[in-house]
Amino acid sequence: MKPHHEHEFEAAPGLPEALPAGEHILWQGSPDWKMLAVDAFHVKRLAIYFSLMIALHAVMIWDGSLGLLANLSELSIGAILASIALSLLVLTAWLSASTTMYTITNRRVVMRIGIVLTLTFNLPHRWIKTAQIRDQGEGFGEIALELKGDDRIAYLHLWPHARAWHIGQPQPALRCIANAKEVGTLLHEAWEKRMAEVAATPDLREARIPVRMPDGVFAR
Repeated sequence: MKPHHEHEFEAAPGLPEALPAGEHILWQGSPDWKMLAVDAFHVKRLAIYFSLMIALHAVMIWDGSLGLLANLSELSIGAILASIALSLLVLTAWLSASTTMYTITNRRVVMRIGIVLTLTFNLPHRWIKTAQIRDQGEGFGEIALELKGDDRIAYLHLWPHARAWHIGQPQPALRCIANAKEVGTLLHEAWEKRMAEVAATPDLREARIPVRMPDGVFAR
């Protein structure tokens, strides 16, 4: 019998419920786990740090009279512990990426995140104040969303799917996604169309302030 997991009960991949009439998916994607390990979990920086600490330890304890094997055995404990720590971070990055699904529709951004406890955030386009694209190289990037109003999603609920260091005013982020510039353009176009609909609909109409939009940024 084929095993089941919680995501198999979604109405569609990444969506807890079927989309209403008139709404359709424009894009779906997940973080690249290798890029997430480097960018969010800082595996590369920690590997350099651990290497320097082990090298410094080696210089401090080295005693030619003890022999090579005796010195290496003392250093091996630190190397093993460092390897375990880095392996756990890489595993966490892989699990985080494999359980995450970002969805952009013509009306909202949906973020399904969480390794143990799955959370789904629905972010209507009309809630988005600004979006910032950060290029990470090799076609990957991050799209951070600044939301309007006083309501905030807790940083710990979002992490690692949040813009780094914006703890007081957390910004949900589509992190380490491929073709980030193309996805950002698609989101920008969908956002503009939705804002036009909002302006034309009395129940959804809100004051709009025109803002010049430099490359990689759109604002309301």
